[in-house]
Amino acid sequence: MRMYDIIEKKRDGCALSDEEIRFFIDGYTNGVIPDYQASALCMAIFFRGMTDREISVLTDAMARSGDMIDLSRFGTLSADKHSTGGVGDKTSLIVMPIVAALGAKVAKMTGRGLGHTGGTVDKLESIPGYQIALESERFLSQVEEIGISLVGQSGNLTPADKKLYALRDVTATVNSIPLITSSIMSKKLAAGAKNIVLDVKVGSGAFMKTPEDGKALAEKMVSIGKLCGRNMTAVLTNMDVPLGHNIGNALEVQEAVAVLKGESRGDLREVCVVLASNLIRMVFDLTAEEAQRRAVDALDSGAAFAKMKEWIGAQGGDIRYLDDPFLFPTAAFSDTVKSPVSGYIQKMDAERIGTVSVMLGAGRETKDATIDYSAGIILRKKVGERVEAGEILCTLYTNREAALADAAEHYLAALTIGDTAPEAQPLIYEIVR
Repeated sequence: MRMYDIIEKKRDGCALSDEEIRFFIDGYTNGVIPDYQASALCMAIFFRGMTDREISVLTDAMARSGDMIDLSRFGTLSADKHSTGGVGDKTSLIVMPIVAALGAKVAKMTGRGLGHTGGTVDKLESIPGYQIALESERFLSQVEEIGISLVGQSGNLTPADKKLYALRDVTATVNSIPLITSSIMSKKLAAGAKNIVLDVKVGSGAFMKTPEDGKALAEKMVSIGKLCGRNMTAVLTNMDVPLGHNIGNALEVQEAVAVLKGESRGDLREVCVVLASNLIRMVFDLTAEEAQRRAVDALDSGAAFAKMKEWIGAQGGDIRYLDDPFLFPTAAFSDTVKSPVSGYIQKMDAERIGTVSVMLGAGRETKDATIDYSAGIILRKKVGERVEAGEILCTLYTNREAALADAAEHYLAALTIGDTAPEAQPLIYEIVR
């Protein structure tokens, strides 16, 4: 079998066989197939696409290129969630305790943030003492005993995806539904959960900018997950506006705790209830209505917050910070951004606002950059709200005093303020099952 023939076959629009796809993944992972041939195949896939069978085989081969987590001891109770990335997205900190409080088994590997989107690992590491790396058996034992553990992705999880993504990033082949689907779903398959809910973000702060593109990706991921033996649901959520009011690692933990304590209601809680109830529905084979009732009960009764404390404490985190979030260190410098005019906030460029948080130190522009856990933004006004000239739009927090002026200027540039109120946007566009 020759890589040349595989490239030629896909270039001409033909479907690749299972053996050809596995030959490619094995050879590229092991360094036998060079980057230039792998990039040629990625470009052929970009233009010619793949059938569902091809994508499912590609996904499975990528998942099997490294470590596979065996969650079979938990039967049909294992549960996982994936977000395609957004601004202010702290949903895992809320959704997973809700689901675990109801008896599901949450063994989740999660990632760091890069660019304008935050990572769950960074948020968890803002809690003093939290251990993001656990030995495999301790990880699984904790899930068995208390129902939940969130750790960083292992170094050998889907190495094929790591190599291919780095290659796609520099060869203009990132934006391909087959390649995006196999990248995301290979990690989910390797992580082992039987039930998976996907939070597909749509809008200015997301990778998928339109509901149509988001739906196409969601349908493909659900289809491939099912072909690979998983129970799947995808929820298309609005990322034209940052989710919740806090952006930045410790600030987002504080807001997640407020939701779990019942102290904060609004868009963040609403999205989390939808995500959690769809996962609960699959795990326990319930109606959508009963699953939502149980999710709300877990929040309102305090069971979800109690589960969060149990989970964080089990991994070495100082739970005093959950009982009193004001214990988190405060950034040395802060500034308010005030509205220059009166009117309604008609639009927020969520991606640009996420970039402002990176300027303040809350995110990283390179993989080796250092995170400032106390940096970030608290939004005081969001889309649809009226503001008066001189009224506070947000508060910026940083330990980089010199960054404040530029950050404020960029924040204002991310907002459109006009005389008329905008039409209300849905939080949830669609649910794909």
